[in-house]
Amino acid sequence: MGRNLEPIMTDYYNFFSGSTNDFDQDITYFVELAKQIGGPVIELGCGTGRCSIAIAQEGIEVFGVDFSAEKLKIAKKKADDLGLGHKIKWVEASITNFHVPGKTFPLVIMPDRSFLQLINVRDQLSALKSIRRHLDEGGMFAFHVFVPHLRKLTEMEGKYTFRGTFPAGEDEIEVYDFMELDTFNQIAHITRYTERFNIRGESLNRQKTKIRLRYAFPSELSHLLAVCGFKIQNRYGSFYHAPFDAASEELVVEAVKIARR
Repeated sequence: MGRNLEPIMTDYYNFFSGSTNDFDQDITYFVELAKQIGGPVIELGCGTGRCSIAIAQEGIEVFGVDFSAEKLKIAKKKADDLGLGHKIKWVEASITNFHVPGKTFPLVIMPDRSFLQLINVRDQLSALKSIRRHLDEGGMFAFHVFVPHLRKLTEMEGKYTFRGTFPAGEDEIEVYDFMELDTFNQIAHITRYTERFNIRGESLNRQKTKIRLRYAFPSELSHLLAVCGFKIQNRYGSFYHAPFDAASEELVVEAVKIARR
């Protein structure tokens, strides 16, 4: 993602993370996991602090990692306004090669399907190795991705998909995606259109951004994790611990660090 697009994407991300939507259920899952395992916790791809702040509100120390200085600035202000500045440290770094000095952790989480932003195997391996370095022995890495049902992806290709309406003060933001698939490299090229409307329904501005996601198949993730020294402890088909099966739309993974032989 180009740095010149960062203000636009930060705007959208902050509207999205502050609204009620299908992903709100992941906050409960990650907060309960953090309470069960204990802190401190690393959140990778923390953005404007949606999950990090929720975990910190439970009294758990959090390190939020993101490449975007602009998103971290917003996250810090939100945490400070809630009196949580002492519970969260913000780290500007890439998730492929981050470094939180001085300690290892019992839990690393990656919400918001952020693993899909690793668009090649090299980046996936680099991120997993960095995560493993930061985990205690037996520590857990928890993340989630969408399940790439090829028929559904093919049906969405070349079409506009309405993603929802999100509040922005008194205004609203409407979001549409247009997707093109590179099936050889498993890349979804998404053009995201956002349009802002005032309370009278008048269009105030329109913006277009480009996003790339690399979708990953369940068996592929299992191999990647094994190669990098993890063992999958649990796989769920939802944040409510539903069994993972062929009909699942989401894959939630809990993998633990194992000793090298």
